Amino acid sequence: MHDDRSITEHRLRRVLKERVKPAVHSRAVPLTVERWEAPGEPVPVAEGLAAGYEPCAIGDPWGPAWGTTWFRVTGTVPADWAGRTVEAVLDLGFDRMMPGFQCEGLVHRADGGEVKALNPYNDWVRVADRAEGGEQVEWYVEAASNPVLVDHTATYEGDLPTSGDQPLYRLARMELTVFETEVWELVQDLEVLYDLMTQLDTADARRPGILRALGAALDALDLADVPGTAAAARGCLARVLAAPANASAHRISAVGHAHIDSAWLWPLRETVRKVSRTASNMVNLMDQHPEFVFAMSQAQQLDWIKTYRPELFERVKKKIADGQFVPVGGMWVESDTNMVGGEAMARQFLYGKKFFLDEFGIETQNVWLPDSFGYTAAMPQIVKLSGSKWFLTQKISWSQINRFPHHTFWWEGIDGTRVFTHFPPVDTYNSDLGGAQLAHAARNYREKGHGSRSLVPFGWGDGGGGPTREHLARARRQRDLEGSPRVRIERPDAFFEKAHAEYADAPVWAGELYLELHRGTYTSQAKTKQGNRRSESLLREAELWAATAAVRVAGYAYPYEDLERIWKTVLLHQFHDILPGSSIAWVHREARETYAAVREELQGITLAAQQALAGQGEEELVFNCAPHARRGVPAGGAGRPAAAGEPVTVEERHGGGHILANGRLLVEIDRRGLIVSVYDLEARRETVAPGTAANLLQIHPDFPNMWDAWDIDAFYRNRVTDLVELDRLEVTGSGPRSATVRVTRSFGRSEAVQQITLRAGAKTVDIVTEVDWHETEKFLKAAFPLDVKAERTASETQFGHVYRATHTNTSWEAAKFEICAHRWIHAEEPGWGVALLNDSTYGHDVTRDVRADGGQTTTVRLSLLRAPRYPDPETDQGSHTLRFSLAPGAGIGDAVREGHALNLPERVVRGAGPVVPLVAVDEDAVVVEAVKLAEDRSGDVIVRLYESRGGRARATLTAYFPVAAAVESDLLERPLAGPAVGVVTPEGRVPLTLRPFQIVTVRLHRA
Repeated sequence: MHDDRSITEHRLRRVLKERVKPAVHSRAVPLTVERWEAPGEPVPVAEGLAAGYEPCAIGDPWGPAWGTTWFRVTGTVPADWAGRTVEAVLDLGFDRMMPGFQCEGLVHRADGGEVKALNPYNDWVRVADRAEGGEQVEWYVEAASNPVLVDHTATYEGDLPTSGDQPLYRLARMELTVFETEVWELVQDLEVLYDLMTQLDTADARRPGILRALGAALDALDLADVPGTAAAARGCLARVLAAPANASAHRISAVGHAHIDSAWLWPLRETVRKVSRTASNMVNLMDQHPEFVFAMSQAQQLDWIKTYRPELFERVKKKIADGQFVPVGGMWVESDTNMVGGEAMARQFLYGKKFFLDEFGIETQNVWLPDSFGYTAAMPQIVKLSGSKWFLTQKISWSQINRFPHHTFWWEGIDGTRVFTHFPPVDTYNSDLGGAQLAHAARNYREKGHGSRSLVPFGWGDGGGGPTREHLARARRQRDLEGSPRVRIERPDAFFEKAHAEYADAPVWAGELYLELHRGTYTSQAKTKQGNRRSESLLREAELWAATAAVRVAGYAYPYEDLERIWKTVLLHQFHDILPGSSIAWVHREARETYAAVREELQGITLAAQQALAGQGEEELVFNCAPHARRGVPAGGAGRPAAAGEPVTVEERHGGGHILANGRLLVEIDRRGLIVSVYDLEARRETVAPGTAANLLQIHPDFPNMWDAWDIDAFYRNRVTDLVELDRLEVTGSGPRSATVRVTRSFGRSEAVQQITLRAGAKTVDIVTEVDWHETEKFLKAAFPLDVKAERTASETQFGHVYRATHTNTSWEAAKFEICAHRWIHAEEPGWGVALLNDSTYGHDVTRDVRADGGQTTTVRLSLLRAPRYPDPETDQGSHTLRFSLAPGAGIGDAVREGHALNLPERVVRGAGPVVPLVAVDEDAVVVEAVKLAEDRSGDVIVRLYESRGGRARATLTAYFPVAAAVESDLLERPLAGPAVGVVTPEGRVPLTLRPFQIVTVRLHRA
């Protein structure tokens, strides 16, 4: 037989595009359109409905960047359409290729009730299934003119003060039409069969069989009367659509989904509207399709619906009760997991799962994080302690170098906890359920022979939108179709139950899920990261002192509501495009303002509690919020500090520079202002590698291949400029308690001022770096070449640390050329180590080199600042203050202690006398992470602690208040199965035994 395959395929594509799809909506009549431009920010619906509207015509421009235009559309259904299905087509000027990234609309009735949302693949509104003729139509469209910001070029449209005022869109179509059901069904038949056919091998008999059926359908179709001949065309396809799938066909659990970034190329306030628009369409789709299941994560987004769209929230609650609308994830937002602190990660689950329980009575079982930029090795234990069982991610498919070896597996965390995990082989969380994506899922699935199923999240996402009726049509046709995987729409938990049952002995992946991409997110938008770190620290302080005051001081009221509100604000800003620094300028400008307000409020709460505890008096009391004693003041207590230690001395250095000493360290700063020696007097060894200098600022070009704010590519290292030119070098502070050398450098259009300080009694060199940063597409690092032969480094993560190799033996290790650490990174050889501490820096890199003398230099660098141009062209421009410290001779325990000390500074309050801690732990390896009152307002005290060094620990938790019982709890403060953690002695002591990195939450019932 002659091969006419390409001719038939080309014929189908053209006929479908130019004749069949346009015939879905026929017999159009125009609607009358009027408009009103809302001034400034979006207005309440009632105000939009009551506004003064002016005439408007198709083709009129509308919508400046970030504006809101209200359209009133009115019309009458023609009498001769009686009995027909009638829809309105309301096209605001959509680009069909970018759902979620442009203008959108929400249709309201005249009474203010929501009808549905409008977007490029949902531009219709049903008027009547069977029209009577003469029906009156009156709708109000709240249209958002969001600028298109997806082309990865620098633009100032990403913030309101710098965006343009010219209209971005033109009104395209506002008509009443007849909806031709049979034509629409024909479109779905043709698309599903064409997509399936193109995925089949040309030698597969199924492929030419479909081709011939498609050709027959086109022959049966009269292009001059598509509605009249659509049924005949469909009849030609019935046989090939009825052929059942192979018995061994891959099984797909399709879950409706609309990934909605809580902020990204739009501000938070626009996400509030995106969420409502999407949810409105989803509940409408559920009304029409009882089989449809839609999963929505992020309690914050449902809370926005509750707050701003209460009528819609009631509809959502009804669908949740019916089992169609499924809350998933269990977190307040789909947060970043690399940089979020341990306690904040616990609160993501506490407040997320609590919202789902309180509002819907649902205990979410799966953690849904498809789009975060890598996943901390602490996550499995946190997931389990939250009461969840399963984990889902998609983003690992984006890794540049190494293909992840599993799709269904057990993920093992740093403490040994395992969680059953699925990584959908479809490689997208916005599937269209088309033949190409389903075939890819089946081919790509790496568990063949062991497992037989995978999950596919389907629906338009990132900017929202969700599934459409077309998606559901594809799912129906591919439920049991020869050549296709079997598709079943079902709840995520149903998938996980089946996957777990068939593959309980899945392979194990131990450690972090490192994303080999988006490494620049550890550094971009330094002030956002600093705001997060400091907010986490301030929340720890506020809760500790408020809990202590609530237990100890009569009349002091614990600020439950304020602390919960602030926590939720901080958790929201940990979303995976805010904290990583990958959102538009508007988002980060607001974040800076929000963090400033959070700081002020938390400082007020802290001071009020401390003053209540200190009482009336003039004695200077140092409040120590850190989990270890310092200067004689106990952890969680207040008192007068002990003497500092041997005085600090300052001498001139031969050849220029200065020498600082305090009896523990001898620090040499040369005439260039660089640290050329840090001698550990106790261990009698040098810290800085010979012939090198520490605290060396270095600058690199920073122009990645794509994803400017997200990525750094390894080739950035090929060019480096050491900043060694000096403007000024001076001793600015010299006394027995401390000495400071100030170093000033100019480079490019920027200036860096560094203050290098040695304190009495300290075994750290403290560095405060003030940078007035005005570079573009540059990367600023601070290098510390250490005379240490380290095969690996330890980086603090949530509730512990992870080890990473310093060598690049394999492609997996080489890919980790930029890594994340929290408060410290530690390098050691047997018997001696060095920690590099920071107060708000997350990005680091570690390299190693063997010197001519045979020694090894391990260079640890902090990533201080970047200057990408997209999506915020002014990223990090301006003044920054960054603090870091070098700790020679430090073990892991020292790194933990000094990291907390740097991030939790002492506070001085005048009062009557010392404050005894509320609780204490007698083992330094066991760190108290949080002390607070219970969420249920019972007055019980919650203490969360963990083993910090990676070893087993025995410890005694002592409560300095009357305790009736101690119960081990989960992150939601509910008792865990089994006995209490220990018998409470009359003295309030609770014995504890912890495995390496174990997290324990103790609920202390007050007597």
